[in-house]
Order: sequence, then C-alpha cells, then structure tokens
Amino acid sequence: MHIHWIDLTIIIVYLLGITGIGCFSGRHQADSSSEYFLAARSLRWPVIGLALFATNISTVHLIGLASSGYSDGMVIGNFEWMAPFLLVLLGLVFAPFYFRTKIATLPEYLEGRYGPASRTILAFMAIIAALFIHIGVTLYAGAVMFQSFVEIDILWSILIVSALTLAYTALGGLKAVVVTESIQTVLLLLGAASVTVFGILALGERGIDSLETLREAARPNQLSMIRTDGEFAWYVMLLGYPVLGIWYWCSDQTIVQRVLGAETERDAQIGPLFAGIIKVLPVFFMVLPGVIGYVLFQDQIADNPDQTLIVMIQELLPVGIRGLVIAGLLAALMSTVAGALNSTATLVSMDLVKRIRPQTADHTLVRIGQVTVAVVLAIAIAWSTQGERFGGIFKGINQMISVLAPPISAVFIWGVLWKRATSQAAICTLVLGFLLGAAVFCVDFPAVSGFFLGYQENGDPTRLFTKEWGIPFMMQAWWLFLTCSIILVMVSLMTPPPSEEQVQRYCWSSPLASITEKPIEGVGDPRVLSIGLCLVIGSLYYIFA
Repeated sequence: MHIHWIDLTIIIVYLLGITGIGCFSGRHQADSSSEYFLAARSLRWPVIGLALFATNISTVHLIGLASSGYSDGMVIGNFEWMAPFLLVLLGLVFAPFYFRTKIATLPEYLEGRYGPASRTILAFMAIIAALFIHIGVTLYAGAVMFQSFVEIDILWSILIVSALTLAYTALGGLKAVVVTESIQTVLLLLGAASVTVFGILALGERGIDSLETLREAARPNQLSMIRTDGEFAWYVMLLGYPVLGIWYWCSDQTIVQRVLGAETERDAQIGPLFAGIIKVLPVFFMVLPGVIGYVLFQDQIADNPDQTLIVMIQELLPVGIRGLVIAGLLAALMSTVAGALNSTATLVSMDLVKRIRPQTADHTLVRIGQVTVAVVLAIAIAWSTQGERFGGIFKGINQMISVLAPPISAVFIWGVLWKRATSQAAICTLVLGFLLGAAVFCVDFPAVSGFFLGYQENGDPTRLFTKEWGIPFMMQAWWLFLTCSIILVMVSLMTPPPSEEQVQRYCWSSPLASITEKPIEGVGDPRVLSIGLCLVIGSLYYIFA
C-alpha cells in the first residue's frame, strides 16, 4: 500500500456508495426502453449540463491535462476553452432537431436526413468510438492511477472498477448514469480544485508568489495559451479542433444522449450551455496543476509526465483530502465509462436489433442492451491492457479521435446546414472517410504502426505523418475533414436532391435560421445565453493569452 488507511476507507465507502445510489436511482428503469435508454425523457437542464461535463471529464482528462500541462504548458487548455463554442453549436443548431424529431439515437437522425444505410454505418462507427476511445483508454488511465496508490496488478484494477460501474449501468440505464454523474461532477471539481490550491500554497513556500515569478520558474512559453508554431499553434487549433468538436460534442452518442433525454426543447438547449460554463474551470483546476508540477517536482516526474497528477496528490495533499481526490478520479472514470456503456447499449438495441427485427418486444430490447453493456465492457478491458502503447494518454485519445471524427463531422454539419446534401453522398463520405482515417491511424498511431510497420532500431514505432511528414494530429483531422467535405459536395451535386419533406424536417432552411426562426424571449433565451457564454470565453482569452 502507498495510501493511508483513512484515505483507503474514504475511497471504498465512496465506490460502494455511488454504486448503491446508481442502483437505487435506476430501479424500475428497465421496465421500458424509453426509461432505460432515455430516462423517460425527463432530464432538466442542470442535470444535462452536469452529466455532459462528467462524461467529458474522465480520468483521461484529469491525468492527461496535468500531463500535457507539464510537458506542453497552458496551451493544452485550448481544448477546454474552445469546447463552449461547440456546445453553443449543439444547443442552437443541433439540439432543436434532435428534440423535435424525438429520436433515440443519432444514427436515427441520419436515417431521417440521409436514409437507412447511413444509420447503419454511423451506428457501427459510434460503437467503435465508444469501445476504443471512451471506455478502453479511460479504463487504462484509471488503472494507472489506482495502481500508483495501491500495489495491485493493473488488470485487477481495471476489473474492480469495471465491475462496480457495470452494476448500476446495466441495471439502471441512463437515469442511473446521469444521477451518479451529477454527484461525481461536484466531487471531481472539488478534488481538482484542492490540488490547485495546495500546489499554489507550495509555490508560495518556495518564494513563487506571483504570475511573473511562476513564469520565470516554468519552461519558456509554458504559461502561454497561444502559440505561433508547433503542433498546438493557433491556426492548428482553429482549423483542427472544430472537426474533433463537431463529432464529440454534437454528433457522438455517448455525449449527446443526455440531450436526447431532455424534458423540453429549452432543457435540451440550455443544458449544453451550462456545461460550457463549467468548461471554464478545467484550465485552472486541471491544466495549471501540470505547470505547477513541473516547477515543484520535475526531478521526480522527469520524462514520465503522465505521473504528474499522481505525484502532486502524493506529495501535496494531507490524509483525508487525498482520499477524496482519488475518489474524484475514480468518479471521473466511472462516469465516462458508464455513459459510453449506456450509449453503446442504445445503439445496438435501437439501431441494429430493432431495425433488423422490428417486432422485437420492448423488454427484450432492454435485455439485449444489458447484455451489450457486459460484452462491450469485456472487449474494452482487453483493449485497455494495451494502454502502455498509447504514448501520452491525452494526446493518444485525441489522435484516435482525429482520424475517426472527420467523416462524421462532415455529414452532420453539411446535413443540418445544406439542403442539397444527398443520401448517396453521405454513404460515400462515411465509408471512404472511415477507410482513409483507418489507413492514417494504422500508419501513424504507435500502438498500431509498431505492429504493422515494425519498430526502428531505437525502439520507437515508425510514425510517417507526425514525425517524417510533420503533420500534427489536428491538422490530420482538418485535411481529412476537407477531403470528406469535397467528397460529400461533389457526390451531392452529381446525384438527385433529397425530397422537400425530408429537408424541412431535418435541415435548417438557411445557415442562420437557427438564430432567426423566432423572436428572442428575454435574457433566458438560449441565443442570449449563448452570446453571454461566448463573451465570457473571449474575455478569458483576452486576459490569459
């Protein structure tokens, strides 16, 4: 053991408590598919916002953002402060269609907009994303963290946390997931804030008591949010991040399922905006600790930046608070895995089974969803054991997203804003875009390229794009998105246009229609709140850039 018995007791009580709360809140939710998969469409905007944030901020973020803050600096915070703009896009442009059409899954929306073939392809891609990105990497990150405090084999770490998460996710469905996520968000933020506070106090003890002295002690440009060159240069972020963000925030089932369970259209719109406000905090609570960790513990962390947050917890936090913070890390892990499992069950039951066998009974769909949760988790556990080959955790997960997101982002953004986009174009874009992204992934991602291309003499896998061609992963996403957009536009113009009824139901009449379709109804109007959110983020950039 590397942890005090008081901290261990807090962790165990928390794990058992949150599992019990999840099972209790999700009781009777398996009675119907609407209750199990969409919480009977009863979610209000505060719960939606908290659940969106909790599903997003996994252990990958907590460990990965601190790791990237240590090695790359505050520039990695752009991933957090650019997210609110995509959440505005979700709330204003996408959420109205999702709510009005009463869809249960995002592939179902694509079927309405493009046809059944697009629905099947997207369901397959969404399952792949949940399995390998949301669950697999998250389980590995959590196991690394848990193993640092308790001497237990990494596989057993994964199995213990997976079993507890499986218990309430399989039994209680989306209602259990969002209730536990709301609780976990609060604990997660308190834990992350405590690391920052104790880190700042430790800096003061070393005579670093101002931003200027911290800047002098840190690496050059480590406190700068804006870079002019490198893989996180401002133009790379500006071009590449929206491609990742449109998929992640606006068209990924794991995230958007909370919006699909909204009680009203206003809840579906304001929930994402509330999540956008909370996204201001990770830069201060999760990225800044990485910079502080470099100043305080660079000799201990050395060339293993993924240990940054773990070292800070061990060195800075007193007994009791340390247990709460570790519980918060496990909360982040469980909330992300639970959300991904529930969305995968929904995709399999509603987009695959129900379409193949429309006569399937409602209770049978729920049972299939519960079995899916267990099977997908087992596969994800197997994939997560390869986590040491991911490279840096946060960069690794975003590299996977950068090759999967472009075709999905293209068909959604063009589909909702351009009436001429056709079903044939969507199919070509999804299939060719997926194959092209898979090829880039196999060539460039260490865990795969090392297997397919072999290792160089120094032991590093060949990475043609990022090392030899000098293309950062977000620029890969941009060029793939541009290619997919060209495919979609060209094929659309060569094929018959969709029916007027189809585009009226699933597409805005013009790109600005989401803003101008009805009069503004006071300061609580989603459009007014969106302007306020954008001004807040713009002001923060002005202050900290």
